[in-house]
Amino acid sequence: MEKIHSRDIRNVCLLGHGASGKTSLAEAMLYVEKLTDRLGKTPDGNTVCDYDPEEIKRGFSLQTAIAPVTHKGAKINIIDTPGYLDFVGEAAQALRVAGSALIVVDAKAGVEVGTELAWDMVTKEKMPRAFFINKCDDPDARFKTVSKELHDKFGSSICPVVIPLMTGDKIVGLLDLIQMRAVAFENGKDGQPIEIPEGNDERIATCRNMLHEAVASTSEELMEKFFEGEAITHEEIVKALHDGILRGDITPIICGSATNLCGVRLLLDIIVDTLPSPVYHKAEIVVDAEGEHEVPLREHGPASIFVFKTIADPFVGKMSFFKVMGGELYADSTLKNLTTEQDERLTRIYTVCGKKQTEVKMLSMGDIGMTAKLISTNTNDTLSQAENALPYKKIVYPGSYYQMAIAPKAKGDEDKIAQGIAKLLEEDLTLKYENNAETKQLLLSGQGDIHLDVVVSKLKARFGTSVVLSEPKIAYRETIKKKVEVEGKHKKQSGGHGQYGHVKMTFAPGINPGLEFTTSVVGGSVPKNYFPAVEKGLLEAMQKGVLAGYPMVNLRADLSDGSYHPVDSSEMAFKIAASLAYKEALPKAQPVLLEPIGKLHITAPGDMLGDIMGAINKRRGRVLGMTPAEKHGDQIIEADAPMAELVDFAIQLRAITQGRGSYTLTFWDYEEVPALNAQKIIAEALKQD
Repeated sequence: MEKIHSRDIRNVCLLGHGASGKTSLAEAMLYVEKLTDRLGKTPDGNTVCDYDPEEIKRGFSLQTAIAPVTHKGAKINIIDTPGYLDFVGEAAQALRVAGSALIVVDAKAGVEVGTELAWDMVTKEKMPRAFFINKCDDPDARFKTVSKELHDKFGSSICPVVIPLMTGDKIVGLLDLIQMRAVAFENGKDGQPIEIPEGNDERIATCRNMLHEAVASTSEELMEKFFEGEAITHEEIVKALHDGILRGDITPIICGSATNLCGVRLLLDIIVDTLPSPVYHKAEIVVDAEGEHEVPLREHGPASIFVFKTIADPFVGKMSFFKVMGGELYADSTLKNLTTEQDERLTRIYTVCGKKQTEVKMLSMGDIGMTAKLISTNTNDTLSQAENALPYKKIVYPGSYYQMAIAPKAKGDEDKIAQGIAKLLEEDLTLKYENNAETKQLLLSGQGDIHLDVVVSKLKARFGTSVVLSEPKIAYRETIKKKVEVEGKHKKQSGGHGQYGHVKMTFAPGINPGLEFTTSVVGGSVPKNYFPAVEKGLLEAMQKGVLAGYPMVNLRADLSDGSYHPVDSSEMAFKIAASLAYKEALPKAQPVLLEPIGKLHITAPGDMLGDIMGAINKRRGRVLGMTPAEKHGDQIIEADAPMAELVDFAIQLRAITQGRGSYTLTFWDYEEVPALNAQKIIAEALKQD
């Protein structure tokens, strides 16, 4: 295979709302370049990028897929991402290695939530971007309206580059405003030249002027030309577009139809001509003890790679997808993992198109590849041959707060579940798993209900274990509110040595979370050597409260008096006596149930705060305050609420904000459960016992 130079590589990430046509667009690019012999369709489950059985079954993308396309001597690594919010971690991976983003918009639906979120992500990453208005062949498509929406929503950097040509209400062609080249808009005739139909002159002049104005804003020389009415050449437009896109000053709009292959070649031309190659980014971000800083890119020399994705394939083994961040990578190279300090040998390296793997001898800086069966390498690891290399900036994944308990349908499958989830955790860093010793439940946390449903399906399909999901149990606590004095006596005589332990104790609410044990015994009524046994007896007894069997907390106990027998007393006898005193005292000490309280930080558009605060109040929460967020128009709500009420909050917040809201949730403290709620919890706990 001929060497592909870094300057000829374009890494383009496809983003956008679910069902906007990202996978169909990737399929169309492959088909027009004859890299696939059939045009796959997402509903038919035969596209190159949606190859996982779960994607085929569900009819939408669940993971990032790579589809390299060669056009005009350049290699375009198309990185197709899921549009559904439950799989936002996949988009984060793709953005980390992409050089630019193509945001796909449905010509009928217009600017949707996924469009806004995609814009926010690329803006945060300061990434060059363009829009592709897809499905322009839909009878209800409205290019003019959608392009105005984009301009109004995202600012003056938006400018048209490819526009539809109309005859009446029907699109008959597309016009490339850069070259003033008109092509047919008809299935099977992509790229065929046509004459510009009558009645389009005014709209063409308006859009052409918008393009020239955007281009002119990139330099004083072009600005002069623009105001003096001089012609701006094709070469000047292409260079100015490239520079403007790279700086974020220009965001071009291209239109077409992926399923009918209309405008796909024009799009590929514009990607090659105007979107930046890796060499234009100049530097990469690395991390050391002092924080993040930039290092210059190296096209030649020792290789450094960044692993941005892992797939646990049941047949191939662990597949590590990487980007060559510096130097040239050759097959059979040995690189050092800067995270584990282990050497890894990359015996074979591949380029990947969907699930198809092609072995290659080398990859240039900026290219994307895959290698299999690395022993100690995971997503976010940096591997390098360079001396004194530093790790590259890691992908930051969103927190996962939608938690469910997971249990096997068949007894004894716990080990199978653990092994299967361990493999899935390597793939998906937004997935969290824990074995809660207190509630004795296996807990799985994800981005939402669809996310966890996919995990359940994968466990069955790949690892042969069927599981059920249920609401997680809440780790309640018990405490007391009143001071009481009691005694506990353990006396048993059964021939030979007997057992005798007698304590008088005062129990009261404590300040510290655990047991505050003190002694005020005088006169040696209880010898000092039995004090530890009394304390141990109390600690063991505190594992179960008297209301519903939950652990006791914030308990103060003072040993004030008692008695002993010189022969029959023992540590065990005093342990039992202390336990009896505990059981005697607590029902008299006004015991109450405590519940864990979570601290919420919710970020959402300001016009949605009323509904969000209403939802918090219905969940027995308290709004503590609001502050403006970094994004204009957004607010951060700080609140707290019982963890028991927040099990499905992720789903409700998404519904209220249409996906625009996000939140973090951390445990804060325990608070007393209201009496009515406490009665229900206690009744349920006693029923389970």
